Amino acid sequence: MSVTGVAAAVFAGSAACLVVGRDRGQRRARAVLAGDGETGPEGSAWRRVKVRVGGRGRQEWWALAGGAAVALLGESLVPLALGAAGVPLIRRVRRGRDARLDRERRATAVIALCGALAGEVRAGRQPGEALRAAAAEAEPGPVAGAGAGLGEGRAGVLAAARFGGDVPGALEEAAREPGAQGLAGLAACWRVAVDRGAGLAAGLERLEGALRAERDQRADLRAQLAGARSTAVMLAGLPVLGLLMGSALGAAPLRVLLHTGAGLGCLAVGGALEGAGVWWALRIVRGAEER
Repeated sequence: MSVTGVAAAVFAGSAACLVVGRDRGQRRARAVLAGDGETGPEGSAWRRVKVRVGGRGRQEWWALAGGAAVALLGESLVPLALGAAGVPLIRRVRRGRDARLDRERRATAVIALCGALAGEVRAGRQPGEALRAAAAEAEPGPVAGAGAGLGEGRAGVLAAARFGGDVPGALEEAAREPGAQGLAGLAACWRVAVDRGAGLAAGLERLEGALRAERDQRADLRAQLAGARSTAVMLAGLPVLGLLMGSALGAAPLRVLLHTGAGLGCLAVGGALEGAGVWWALRIVRGAEER
């Protein structure tokens, strides 16, 4: 089979994978919508389907499809190989982004939990009953409720609150999840209130304020670094713009890059330098965010 035939087959297969994955998600959503998807167990299923359909992207397969398209234009398998190599890299980036969003949602849910728990305590409820009431809306979904900050440790925390167990210990166990570190402060407030008779509501309100200020500080820093990240991405796209301009001028840059020894050497060296530059720039941005 010729290079053009191989690239065309891979391009068609990539497009089919994208379309089939999207249609499968749509069929799953329609199947859930066919029943009562708003209340009861079906409501939970519908929320899980919405997360699955909306959050489980297949963006990484566009790299293979793009590589196949360039392979068709340049009549070479090199872009196809590069596109295939980019699939796991893009998947890793996507998973890292999803993990960061999950951490942020969990941190926001912890703040909401502290505020809701403080309100329940000030309303006159006992701490255990107040914790159960505040965590009652902990339904996993794209919009985290107050109790979703408990994460996978929710069952243990609620069991400890219901049956008089070690609630601070359960909270500290739940605080090990990424983004839920604020639960360690909640555990400290709970322990001080129980052991020393201090006001739990006042401590929770101070904790909520501190966590909210920390979250706002991170958001402000991320907004300040957005320009640097956008600049790095824009600079990474300049070689593609150069290729398009060369093609518009009739220089046939793809033929030079993909079918000559000097072009392949320039492609290898330029690709390595491009990847190293993007990695270094994003590493600087991530380091500033972490600090």
